[in-house]
Amino acid sequence: MLRRLAFCVTFLTVVGSVAVPAQASPGFSVLVFTKAGPPTAGVAAIAKLAAQQRFTVETTSDAGQFNVRNLARFNAVVWLSTSGDMLNAGQQKAFESYISSGGGYLGVGSAADTERDWPFYGSLVGAYASDRTGRVTATVQIDDTTHPSTTGLPSSWTRADEWYNYRTNPRSRVRVLASLDESSYAGGVMGGDHPISWCQPYAGGRSWYTGMEGFGERTFLDHLLGGIRYAAQGKGDCDAGFQTLAAGYTQVTLAKGVAEVGEPMGLTVLPNRGSLHTARDGTIRYTDPVGNTKVAGTIAVYSHDEEGLQSIKADPNFNTNRWVYVYYAPPLSTPGGDAPASGTAAQFAPFNGVNRLARYTVNTDFTLNMSSAVTIMDVPTSRGMCCHVGGDIDFDAAGNLYLSTGDDTNPFDSSGYTPIDERADRNPAFDAQRSAGNTNDLRGKVLRIRPGATGGYTVPAGNMFAAGTANTKPEIYAMGFRNPFRMAVDKATGVVYLGDYGPDSGTASATRGPAAHVSFERITGPGNYGWPYCSNFNVPYIDFQFPSGPSGSAFNCTGGPTNNSRNNTGLTQLQPSRAAWLPYGVGQDPAALCCGSWSPMGGPVYNFNSALVSNVKFPASENGKVFIGEFGRRWIKTVTLNGSGGVGTIAPFQWTGTQVMDMEFGPDGALYVLDYGTGWFGGDANSALYRIEYNAGTCSVPIPRATATPVSGNAPLAVSFSSAGTTDPDGSPISYAWDFTTNGSTDSTAANPSFTYTANGQYTATLTASDPDCGSATASVVISVGQASVTLSAPASGRVFNFGDAIPYTVNVSHPGGPAVDCTRVRLNYILGHDSHGHPMTSVTGCSGTIQTTVDGEHDANANIFGVLDAEYTPPGSTIAVHAPQAVLQPRTRQGEHFSAQQGVTIVAKPTAHGGNAIGNVENGDWISFTPYNLSGVTSFTARVASAGAGGTLSLRTGSATGPVIGTAAVANTGGWENWVTVTGTLTPPSGTVNLFLVFTGGAGSLFDIDDFTFGAGTPPATNLALNKPATASSVENASFPASNAVDASATTRWASAFSDPQWIQVDLGQTFTVNRVRLLWEAAYGSAYQIQTSPDGAAWTTVRSVTGGNGGEDNNTGLNASGRFVRILGTTRATQWGYSLFSFEVYSS
Repeated sequence: MLRRLAFCVTFLTVVGSVAVPAQASPGFSVLVFTKAGPPTAGVAAIAKLAAQQRFTVETTSDAGQFNVRNLARFNAVVWLSTSGDMLNAGQQKAFESYISSGGGYLGVGSAADTERDWPFYGSLVGAYASDRTGRVTATVQIDDTTHPSTTGLPSSWTRADEWYNYRTNPRSRVRVLASLDESSYAGGVMGGDHPISWCQPYAGGRSWYTGMEGFGERTFLDHLLGGIRYAAQGKGDCDAGFQTLAAGYTQVTLAKGVAEVGEPMGLTVLPNRGSLHTARDGTIRYTDPVGNTKVAGTIAVYSHDEEGLQSIKADPNFNTNRWVYVYYAPPLSTPGGDAPASGTAAQFAPFNGVNRLARYTVNTDFTLNMSSAVTIMDVPTSRGMCCHVGGDIDFDAAGNLYLSTGDDTNPFDSSGYTPIDERADRNPAFDAQRSAGNTNDLRGKVLRIRPGATGGYTVPAGNMFAAGTANTKPEIYAMGFRNPFRMAVDKATGVVYLGDYGPDSGTASATRGPAAHVSFERITGPGNYGWPYCSNFNVPYIDFQFPSGPSGSAFNCTGGPTNNSRNNTGLTQLQPSRAAWLPYGVGQDPAALCCGSWSPMGGPVYNFNSALVSNVKFPASENGKVFIGEFGRRWIKTVTLNGSGGVGTIAPFQWTGTQVMDMEFGPDGALYVLDYGTGWFGGDANSALYRIEYNAGTCSVPIPRATATPVSGNAPLAVSFSSAGTTDPDGSPISYAWDFTTNGSTDSTAANPSFTYTANGQYTATLTASDPDCGSATASVVISVGQASVTLSAPASGRVFNFGDAIPYTVNVSHPGGPAVDCTRVRLNYILGHDSHGHPMTSVTGCSGTIQTTVDGEHDANANIFGVLDAEYTPPGSTIAVHAPQAVLQPRTRQGEHFSAQQGVTIVAKPTAHGGNAIGNVENGDWISFTPYNLSGVTSFTARVASAGAGGTLSLRTGSATGPVIGTAAVANTGGWENWVTVTGTLTPPSGTVNLFLVFTGGAGSLFDIDDFTFGAGTPPATNLALNKPATASSVENASFPASNAVDASATTRWASAFSDPQWIQVDLGQTFTVNRVRLLWEAAYGSAYQIQTSPDGAAWTTVRSVTGGNGGEDNNTGLNASGRFVRILGTTRATQWGYSLFSFEVYSS
């Protein structure tokens, strides 16, 4: 039933259709769609806004109103108090047509928990909700102060609500209007970047969404009204191609996605405003000032753990010499695998390598002249071991080159404290005293040199050690760093600013030293910054005899540490250690930096130039400020110096990316930012290069937006392109030019053209948007035609494991129209995940096999660590790998405080808890959740709990806090809140990968605290070696029953043969495996007699088992004790008049 709302909601109970008074002269009409039931506060609030603002509102809970004719009467449809599936297929199609015809959508709150199986709606709303907190107070930060729905709102808006988390972060696809400050409340699980209101032009229409509800708040109603005006009238800019930041700033996307930035590492801005940027795999790309990107060159690199290509920097005299400098790991004769942890010097020696500082000349087309390479410096390294490369480059005003280098030391056997293992049979890579604490070593340093015209270098005066000083390196400017990853030199003062990553211990130890810490450093001259003897707070570590003690004395930070390591080749007595300029760490975060992981990224100083003619340069108000970044906390901030150079005011600098990787001010005075994205060692859709401009009151070029549907497929591929969302800040007319094939020609001048790709390849389709007065800018979209796709079919994401387990894996590669898949070009990488960053640990080659995870010895029980598997395939003729979606390995024991989301609980300090924290203030109905989890083979769990209260029940549920129960454990009063006991429960493992909820129920008051939980070892799921591998057969009944159906893991698809004997089906496993089990799942047409055969080459077959008298159903053939690359089922006798029909053909090594 359709009802028209007037300004007084009580009229609805009396009159079925009440119009807004005639004198209102409504300018537009809105339909409010809500679930059936009494009118809500939201309905009443929108009715009152309609009366005040003179627009017409109708409301309905009848999905039948979603037809083309009726929807055409409205400028926008508000989805209010909706959830679940609301429309049928026909109604969905009508609403899609309405949006594509220019209609508007506005979603409130639970609109993001609606129509989860309708992809169009999911893209329209922007993100689906995953869960929400109870009602708590939080701070909302306004991202865009110019949109009608946010203009006039407090920049920091504190209010109470039930706050939604979302399955994905929509920021890269929408204009984010407001975000939640996750440090202001408990329950935010989006990693510090938590959009809560956003908008976007979509499919020809408009979308505006807010996750807030506050229909009795005037400020919220102003926010909602602005959203209605955008959805109904298009009032406001919602383009996602750039973001309005603080007043006068815009963020321009220059390059985005793996094809255009790879795994982003380093950035340099050239005098023409173009940028060269690096990826770890050795690829250097050039992005011109308007956003056209190409590969400028590829450097062969050694890749193990963190090694590869690091940073890049243009020479100060680039205009005349066209030189750029890169720091990378060159391929040498060093072995490709892991170095031994223990052994002899002769066993360690083959892994001695270098990282190289080299120089290249850039051609006039901004490609690198690869034959121009000259070596400036080699820094000795220990290969085959993780971690800490450092590797940033910068110049001072005098032309001196600065290079930061990491300590090149394995931290994973030091319990999160200082790695100073001096044992004679231990790999020296476990001792940072040989590098960062060694005055005669180039690692763990800031080096300062003058590159030579033909290669090599000289050393300028003023470094830490004069040339000729015994047992020292004159190149050292500053020493005592762990991983000084990002660095910048202030050209005006020569001061070096860098971010140094520290160790990971969650707590201080009386026998080992301080807890985790990191720092931003301000280096005004030569000096020792302490590592591995002193923390960034200049607190000493304790000398320790590995592997288990005893401990010795504390190192002398104020007087200067003594380096007595057998691995030290430098001075024994070191200079006094200096405290960091801006340190932070466990329990020691300055309020202006709080809170999250610890990942400092040093950044540049802005020096305002009044003589510079630029319409994008930052204002004079930013002059002299230091721009710093935080990778894990995802922010950029500015630091104003006090009179002595100390830390003054720390202020947020608004930007809209994810994880800061590099920053540099260009010659135009704009800030260029390289965004790592949210993937792990491979880049992802959020990886990007941005230019942040200040252009208040000046002429602005258009802000283009390019999209395409579809973006991948096989040739011939018809693609529809769209410029929807392209805007000009000055309101000037825009002209369009499309280049679909990256050849520099204009293929179309239409705003929304189509094009068909007839040949396989990867294309960058570029839109150039121009206005007649200010110039042009470009946006691009990558189209992949007939390209390889990669999936990691085993293990399942969320599988539980113990650190140190060997994990069976299977990688499937599909490359239609391409060369045969070469499994030697498939690599699986194991990454140790920690909070929002990771450490690459090891890799293996092949389509299937096992990968050995590592035993972690750096992080304590308080650390949020897990495994990540990253599968990649590099097609022949390409140097760029294609990556599969990454899989997470969950540790069998999880600390409760590492939840993904929660309701009602708090994290409480508990000295007797593992890691010092536990989940407390647990009441009936509270919960914590974790994602992803795959519990195949797990049949039990334990939890460490304490209670002086009522006790209760701990239930494990999947999907939601009210989802299916898979296990329970009763918790009794344990006699005190510090009296920990272990409770046990049985578990029925769910199928597939799920969100796991721990739900707490019981009586009144506090029930119990939970420290951690552990899943029983169970039996790990076996790996089906045949899954999605190439399968062929002697015949098929028809095209609906191909051989591939038997190996696709689907219970509803099948292979069916012709109706005769004999018949066969075979699978190519990709490489030779031990074959111990073959499982067959027959359809009603089965084989009563068949043979299982194996072959090394698909030609010569060996029968490993003959079956007679088969009765169909499931045949689980075990104990085969065979081997082969190919496995075949040869059917000799059918049981029916039909052919042979298999739902599933599975092969296992165990």
